[in-house]
Amino acid sequence: MSDTIDAFMRASTAITPVLLVPELKLHLALDSQRIFQRAAELDRPGEKFQPFWAFAWPGGQALARYILDTPVIIRGRRVIDIGAGSGMAAIAAMHAGGLSALAADIDPLAVRAIQRNAAVNGVEVATTTADILGEPIDADLVLIADLVYEPELATRVAAFLEAAARAGTDVLLADRSTSQRPPLSFSLLREYDAPLTPDMHDLNIEKARLWRLDQRRGRKVRRR
Repeated sequence: MSDTIDAFMRASTAITPVLLVPELKLHLALDSQRIFQRAAELDRPGEKFQPFWAFAWPGGQALARYILDTPVIIRGRRVIDIGAGSGMAAIAAMHAGGLSALAADIDPLAVRAIQRNAAVNGVEVATTTADILGEPIDADLVLIADLVYEPELATRVAAFLEAAARAGTDVLLADRSTSQRPPLSFSLLREYDAPLTPDMHDLNIEKARLWRLDQRRGRKVRRR
């Protein structure tokens, strides 16, 4: 399967600088529509491949930009990037002096893309396909970007973040400005212009916001 995945990536992506983070290069989709059709050809029973990793999403770009601009938050720390996609945030963390970075994504194509992207950028990033949202947190800093895009995930991410807040674990969360954050206590750190790259004909996302989870204050808050 690894040879098939590599062939798919060679045919469907190109190594491209990231718009908001030109220091990094990623395997990004050549055609934002055709890549989904080609990925569907790799589907197996019980396993559906969605090439979200082949896009530089606004939240991931914002997170990587902030990390590179603020390396003091990363230096010498163990980092987990959950729902890592392209691995952009984990790669930025290693560039900024992180002690280690684990990029977790349940899609094996994403994990292979992360490995290839890390090599292109000259860093080492550990990877896993384990679903670690329900597991104990073993990191100094958790990174989450562009992950709250459906109700079930929103619920699971919220529960994970509540546990992180109670444990006093640092969490940075980034997403497009139109998305719904989990109903927890966050502090806004930055806002960015971060166009989805490559763009999709029916989806034009350009703004992203970056938040820090307030520690030991993970209780749910009412939305007005």
